[in-house]
Formats: sequence, C-alpha cells, structure tokens
Amino acid sequence: MEEYTILRQFADSWMLLLLFAFFIGIVIWVFRPGASKEYKDTANIPFRHQDKPATSEEARQ
Repeated sequence: MEEYTILRQFADSWMLLLLFAFFIGIVIWVFRPGASKEYKDTANIPFRHQDKPATSEEARQ
C-alpha cells in the first residue's frame, strides 16, 4: 500500500506539473511566429493537383 501512496502523490504533484508544462510547450510550438506558412502549405495539399496526379518531377518539388 505504501508504494501506491508514493506513486499517487507523485502523480498528483510532479506529474501534473510536467504534463502542464508539456501542454504549454505544445501551445507555444503551434502558435510560434512563422508557423502559419507551414500550416497553410499543409492545408492546401489536397488542392494542388486537381486535374491529374502529380508527375515524378512535380512530386520532387
């Protein structure tokens, strides 16, 4: 039972702080300056080749 209590206290304190810091880090990464260009490019992938599939030359770009 003592091991459970120790792990429970760790999860309630330090792990909570670690996961909160990880969450804040992800939010900062997503909203960092310059990220919007990358996200816009990724969002437009389905619309790049409407008429035909990409050729091997276009796929390298």
